[in-house]
Amino acid sequence: MDDKAAERTDEPNHVAEPWWTDLGTWGAVALIALGAIATAWVSLRLPGTPREPALRYYGAAKLIAIGLVTVGCTLMNRRRGRPATSEKTTNEEHV
Repeated sequence: MDDKAAERTDEPNHVAEPWWTDLGTWGAVALIALGAIATAWVSLRLPGTPREPALRYYGAAKLIAIGLVTVGCTLMNRRRGRPATSEKTTNEEHV
């Protein structure tokens, strides 16, 4: 393995990113669905549920929260990148 192929983490500008940064919209929706399934699993006390379900609820809530924030950020970035349709139509009418 040569030095160029190896990732260099000793650089001063290197920032470790969280695992959810590259999920995208559908990955975030999948996280929300997985969190909802985990919540239902714990609520119905299906096999594998611990005696103290508070930790499982906490984990499911984290999945849902990360999914919601990721979906919100992704959709806001898409909306900001798109030009406003009302400005486009008014400019075309004046020409």
